[in-house]
Amino acid sequence: MSSEITILLENTKLEQSKFKIEHGLSLYVKTSRSTFIFDCGQTAIFCSNAALMNVDLLKVQFVVLSHSHYDHAAGFPKLLQFVTPSMLYIGNNFWREKFSYDSDNNNYKYRGCGFTAFDLERWNIKQNICNDLIKLDDDAWLIGNINKKYSFETIPKKFVCGKDKRQDDFSDEIVLVLREGHGVAVVTGCAHNGILNIVAIVQQRLNLPVKSVIGGIHLSGVNIERIDKTLNELKKFGVNRLALCHCSGDEVQKRIKNYDFKNYKISTGSIINLE
Repeated sequence: MSSEITILLENTKLEQSKFKIEHGLSLYVKTSRSTFIFDCGQTAIFCSNAALMNVDLLKVQFVVLSHSHYDHAAGFPKLLQFVTPSMLYIGNNFWREKFSYDSDNNNYKYRGCGFTAFDLERWNIKQNICNDLIKLDDDAWLIGNINKKYSFETIPKKFVCGKDKRQDDFSDEIVLVLREGHGVAVVTGCAHNGILNIVAIVQQRLNLPVKSVIGGIHLSGVNIERIDKTLNELKKFGVNRLALCHCSGDEVQKRIKNYDFKNYKISTGSIINLE
């Protein structure tokens, strides 16, 4: 069966559209059996965009948050004005506070989701922590606990967490996997743990080829050598389609032209169909 992904929020939007945008990501996902939200942006903008797209938020059964950074998770409480999902799927250490170091002002800025496990209990919403693999339905899975295979896929030191401000290992990061033909598509929020590490663990745990990578791969600001090495390895994995968003970086879009990928730059209002 096919799945459909509607981009409720991304940093960019389709030309001449009435959609609002902000730094962040939110996807409305429909499979043959499930309807859910993957990430919620910063504010209620994804909800107002849903109305403009005639997307019925009342059909949302559950929510998946790829990690607890504000631009992917802070909008979750706004969704509750429209629907109360039965479950929130998160990764390990999701509730650990997140910060980023601001070198210009020599201080740490809070970058977390802005709500707590206590709030979730108060809202009467259950949480399900994805340690390794959760099957959502016959066409969708969540994968967490991303093992590190590619040493060059490093995490910027500015990202820290906890009261002691130690470097964030993004152990809370989880990815969505959707069936695509005889293989799967990997849907990421930011891929802080490295898109190659993610693709490798998806293939290992599901024993299915990855045909598409959708979402953010967090290569903004890295050197060209790492970008080329990443794109080359994705080709070796057999990935043939990229549909990338904000944190992937402009340079990646330029370099993709040197590789034989089907390339789609997603924007608010885009729809991706997986057959």
